[in-house]
Amino acid sequence: MKDHRLLQQRLLSLFAAGALLFDFPMLKVWLAEGTVVGFPLLVVVLFVAWAGLIGALAWLMETTASD
Repeated sequence: MKDHRLLQQRLLSLFAAGALLFDFPMLKVWLAEGTVVGFPLLVVVLFVAWAGLIGALAWLMETTASD
């Protein structure tokens, strides 16, 4: 039961981190004129953050499944 509650808390915190990460004030930070390998900085940050959230979710679910 304790593991289930801990998983819920971690998933909720991951959701909150994603909501804050993709919120407009945070995205406004990356609205610069810079580019990374020819791509606008905002696009790179969006895809890296998205991939990071998916990776964190996969890691979280796999570590709890193996226990």
